[in-house]
Amino acid sequence: QVQLVESGGGLVQAGGSLRLSCAASGRTVPRYYMAWFRQTPGKEREFVASIGWGGALSKYADSVKGRFTISDDNAKNTVYLHLNSLKPEDTAVYYCAALSRIQITPAARDADYWGQGTQVTVSS
Repeated sequence: QVQLVESGGGLVQAGGSLRLSCAASGRTVPRYYMAWFRQTPGKEREFVASIGWGGALSKYADSVKGRFTISDDNAKNTVYLHLNSLKPEDTAVYYCAALSRIQITPAARDADYWGQGTQVTVSS
């Protein structure tokens, strides 16, 4: 069993930055890839970024490449998502996920565990 707790969301102006954190707990955490997804009302949950523990195999959605950075702190079992140059279209609930396998393009259906989500709102 893996528990995921996100934090760090909030309201920010366009062009601003935020850092999201996902604290993972559970004996099997090191077996999983970690990812961030986001969702807006009426839309499917979409992939944002993923990483293997130790920084391996980081991937990004095209829509955030060059603006968002995913990183991890192995010692703290914590994954971060650094959101820079934020746009109003980045407004969403951001979810942390743990995946036992990572596909070329990770999908929400591949996630084994989810956090509760944290709201990010970008004002224009």
